[in-house]
Amino acid sequence: MDNQDSSQLDRLDVRSTSAEPPRGVDRYEERYQLVVARPLPFRRTIRRPELHQLVPLADTTIYDMERRGEFPRGFNLTPRCVVWDLAEVEAWLAARRQASDADALKRAPSPDVRQRKRRPVKQAPAA
Repeated sequence: MDNQDSSQLDRLDVRSTSAEPPRGVDRYEERYQLVVARPLPFRRTIRRPELHQLVPLADTTIYDMERRGEFPRGFNLTPRCVVWDLAEVEAWLAARRQASDADALKRAPSPDVRQRKRRPVKQAPAA
């Protein structure tokens, strides 16, 4: 039995797996069963370097957005270690992407700069 199997047995409450009730027990309701403890859900956290790979914003911008409630708040694991919940950051990114896509549909087309009267656009030299 390897280490993983033994750690799983630590989480199991093995009472009895037989279909017959134990001797001396008249009722089937008192029959023991195998009870499996479910593992806790795993939530991944990321530190600042990983956060910067996902969200290319400056530290001060991130902290200002956190303070205003526009960005998921980081929390301290230790007095010197701040982490962010990866699922919250990814949800924030998805929401920003949806908002950006919706704004692009509503946005007016950009003006044609070639029709300006002042500061005309320079023509590319003919080849």
